[in-house]
Amino acid sequence: MFEFKKENRLGVISLNKAPANSYDVHFFKEFIDLLDEVEKDSGIAVVLIKSAIPKFFCAGADIKVFSQNTPAQNKEMVVMANKTAEKIATSSKIIVAFLNGHTLGGGLELAMACDIRIASNKQFLLGLPEVNLGLMPGNGGIPKLVQLIGNSRALELLVSGDTFSSEEAFNYGLVTKLFKENESEKMALNYAEKLSNGPKKAMSAIKKTIREGFGMNLIDFLNLEKTNVDQLYKTFDAKEGFQAFLEKRKPNFE
Repeated sequence: MFEFKKENRLGVISLNKAPANSYDVHFFKEFIDLLDEVEKDSGIAVVLIKSAIPKFFCAGADIKVFSQNTPAQNKEMVVMANKTAEKIATSSKIIVAFLNGHTLGGGLELAMACDIRIASNKQFLLGLPEVNLGLMPGNGGIPKLVQLIGNSRALELLVSGDTFSSEEAFNYGLVTKLFKENESEKMALNYAEKLSNGPKKAMSAIKKTIREGFGMNLIDFLNLEKTNVDQLYKTFDAKEGFQAFLEKRKPNFE
């Protein structure tokens, strides 16, 4: 269901569960095991999550399985989905989702759990259409969507169940880079590889500060920032960054 390869400081996870990368409990268990292995690799700074299936990033829950499950089994799947999202959020790696195919329901929730989302301008659909099944997102989709695009637009998309394009997602701020379809795969890899060459400890500290500081009052957020930056001053990367600046060269981070 997954393919993994490592290129220097970049780990690439490809979702490969035909026909649409629809998930079930087994999908998440395997995904969590893979994320645990990646987390143990201190040489990886950035992880790119993409799809090996051309038409889909992820279509969310396997509706056939979902409809045949008992309520208890579906609750277990939601628990596993949330556990996966928590693994991504608390990972020391910067995790980037590359969207190049339909990204719907739990698939979009998975993408929103990632730190950064980039996309192709290919014609494909994104959305959280759970309301059309008499349900609502349950894998973190509502708070993440509100956090990323604001209350009003999030509410409208959630209650209508309407889908939208990658260009609209870019305009909403849901994705931060939009690449031309014919070069998007290469550009996504280049983007993630360039990011992976950065100072891993500083990037991880930035991610941790944003995650823990979200929702804090300003004074507490500032104190958290100070605590975390204080831990970076004596690192090799900080010394190397200053030295490279003075010598007008590219830094060689640890």
